[in-house]
Amino acid sequence: MNRLSCLIALLTLLIFTRLDATLAETQSLEKSYQLALDKWSLEIRIATTAEDRLKILDKRPDASPFARKIWASISSSLNEEWTLEPVAWFLRTTPGLHAIDSSGTAAPIFTQENDAIYKAIETYHLKSPKLIPICFALAFSPSPRSLAVLEKIQTSNPDLKTQGVAALGVAMQLKALGSEGEIMGKRLTRLRKAIIQSADVQIGDTTVAKLAEDELYIIQFLSRGRVAPNLVGVDSGNRPLSLAAHPDKIIVLLFWNSEIDDAKRILQITSALQTKFKGRALAILGVNNDPVEKLRALQADNTITWPNFSDPENKLAKQYRIGNWPLVYVLDAERKIHYTGAPGSFVEFTVEALLNELKPTAK
Repeated sequence: MNRLSCLIALLTLLIFTRLDATLAETQSLEKSYQLALDKWSLEIRIATTAEDRLKILDKRPDASPFARKIWASISSSLNEEWTLEPVAWFLRTTPGLHAIDSSGTAAPIFTQENDAIYKAIETYHLKSPKLIPICFALAFSPSPRSLAVLEKIQTSNPDLKTQGVAALGVAMQLKALGSEGEIMGKRLTRLRKAIIQSADVQIGDTTVAKLAEDELYIIQFLSRGRVAPNLVGVDSGNRPLSLAAHPDKIIVLLFWNSEIDDAKRILQITSALQTKFKGRALAILGVNNDPVEKLRALQADNTITWPNFSDPENKLAKQYRIGNWPLVYVLDAERKIHYTGAPGSFVEFTVEALLNELKPTAK
């Protein structure tokens, strides 16, 4: 081997050694964050008093410093395929991270970084064989850009299984656009493609087939205009609760737990909604899958002032095929679904419109 060949081989070895080290660094950061979350959850479970649990609740590990370090490692290399693994983590983790700006409004922290990721995927990686974790992250992303990127992957990627997972993501993203005939037709077409091409693909502890089955159930029973299935359960004190027990009221049904990103802000939004429409025909009901002791502690401290189904085994969440937390359903006085999505201003607008439409006898 001549001197030039040796030099090229050495440079190649150094490059790949550096890439392996950088990927290992990002994986270590991801693992460290998960360990911090696991420790935090354990501390809440073993706390002996309601006061201690609430103190620990406020100390949820912040993903922001981990995300910043991972971004520093990958931002200059987004054109390289090795970054796709940490990029998937970044897309899953950062959309729920907010900071309070000077006006007191909560604003997303990593908007520009996520925009750069979307651009990099579209520019460099549409045909990569390593996009399945990316497709899964995009399927649950609140960003409106996710749908367009998933569409491009499912039409451009040469791998049939990757196409199928992307098609599943498209069907899941299309839910936010309504239940009109054309949109529903697209959802069903994409689900068919997902089942035919990728049914056996494992995603975390589930499969494409199971997720597609859930989406078909949602289309049939939980789409806009459908009468929401009744939920029957108990609260943290084992007292009976049900949706049907609130006739002639607008219902805000919030699926949540204390470990979701930005849980404190979600509870503040819901409390503000309760205050704004106090005295009107509105019922706010939570479905919470925390351990019952944790839910009791939050209620004892008046952190939560509305009724909650206690659902630690996820039985009620499974009835509604909840895959992404938090999630809100807004139901009219006949329990018809008018909104499905994240907590926030759209919930408030929908509630106000429905309350204004109520007949005087129902107010």
